[in-house]
Amino acid sequence: MTATGSKLSHRKQQMWVCIIAGLFVCDFVLCGYIPSRQRLVSLQRVRTQQKGTIQRAAAQSVELPGLERRLRAMEKAVEGFDSRAPADQSLGTFLQQIAAIMKDCHLGDQLVLPGKEVKTDDLTCVPIHVACKGTLADVFGFFAKLQSSDRLVRIGKVVMENDTDLMGRISMQMEAVIFEQSLKHQKANAPADAKPAGGVNHGA
Repeated sequence: MTATGSKLSHRKQQMWVCIIAGLFVCDFVLCGYIPSRQRLVSLQRVRTQQKGTIQRAAAQSVELPGLERRLRAMEKAVEGFDSRAPADQSLGTFLQQIAAIMKDCHLGDQLVLPGKEVKTDDLTCVPIHVACKGTLADVFGFFAKLQSSDRLVRIGKVVMENDTDLMGRISMQMEAVIFEQSLKHQKANAPADAKPAGGVNHGA
């Protein structure tokens, strides 16, 4: 009876040792290994993201000089835009200027027709159709003077054809667009200290 009881007690001790060891293993796995593994995976992911960010920053730093050059070119392109795209609705004056330029360049059969305006919040785009006849040198002289004028002109399409008699004269047709600032844009960019024309006399 004593030997049997001793064996049972020994087995209980072994069982408890196994249970405690199992609890230690579960505690290590659940509270130690798995969280550590998750933190390691998170750190590796963050490290990969940081490396990607550093690589992108290095690539962008290489492109930065080119972007700065493009920015300077754009600033130069829009320099004086307010003066070359006026807001005073001077379409008639500009059409007269085109006719005068064509006359100075000895171009004949002149035709200058404005098209339908296209308006946005800031700009009004006015298409114009120009036709004339002259020598090739005269036509290119017209383009040079037109581009150096004080008005912004975007040339969209040019068609040139030789005359049927082949005497060195060509017929030219051009589709272009000129720009005018809208009154809304003009008011938005007016000086902050501008005062309305009619004031209130508080001294009365």
